[in-house]
Amino acid sequence: MSLSQEPAFSYLKDNFVVGYKDITGASYAGVSGVHMPTGNAVSTTNGAGPHNLQTFVLAPDGTVMTCLPGYWAPQDLVSELKLGQDLYKVWNNKSLSRADKDSYFRQMHQDHFRTHSLQEQRRSRMQGFDMKYEAKNRLHTSDCILDSRLAATVLQKGMKPPMGAFKTTDQIMHDRMSQRPFTNYMNFDVVAYTDYGRPFYNKNEDQRTATGEVNKDLARAQPLMGNVDEMKGAAKRARRQQQQRMAGGRMLNRAGGYLARRGVQTFVRAMR
Repeated sequence: MSLSQEPAFSYLKDNFVVGYKDITGASYAGVSGVHMPTGNAVSTTNGAGPHNLQTFVLAPDGTVMTCLPGYWAPQDLVSELKLGQDLYKVWNNKSLSRADKDSYFRQMHQDHFRTHSLQEQRRSRMQGFDMKYEAKNRLHTSDCILDSRLAATVLQKGMKPPMGAFKTTDQIMHDRMSQRPFTNYMNFDVVAYTDYGRPFYNKNEDQRTATGEVNKDLARAQPLMGNVDEMKGAAKRARRQQQQRMAGGRMLNRAGGYLARRGVQTFVRAMR
């Protein structure tokens, strides 16, 4: 959605040659519902769905200036594109040694993160289910976690992590890019770079009603795409969890209708 919106659309059209690559079946690809280019588009948080989408900013020789994992809001995308252009000037500067170029690369990525506004950091808050995935599977080893003690609170039912528990996705991106100065695309370790959060991510874009709500029957029936064969276990678990959540929603809706018809006391007696 962000690529077709201003200011990203015009900035890409005026400054970049744009291409795409189908990563279905790649070792780093995630799993999601099938989503056609002509389908609906919805917004989400920066960095959401890192296994399903990566936006690379490359020099003509294929050297990676930066890589944005997942979705990014159009205004934030443009800011990162400008950083990519500045980094290309460094890469193309023949008066600098490779060591100097690498040093500039690391510093510019870290400096750029420090200029991010509070609003952008809020748009870059990691999704709750991704936080839970990191805390459950790599509480003491994840580079996405700032404080393992605070991060562990997401594993308690109904609890949200306090500030300072997890990095925002914009910090994750710049920290990881700083470790990969001027790497050629063919040698870029996409598997490690995009490895945060759960591999299954689905916004049910094409299963929404005119009011934006998810049609749960259509969502349950939709086919999956991505690295389905190599991640059948993860996909099945995610699909089962999704169906359980939907079933829970239907039970609540039915209970709400019952309450409206019969009253709370009648419902309580029926539950007994």
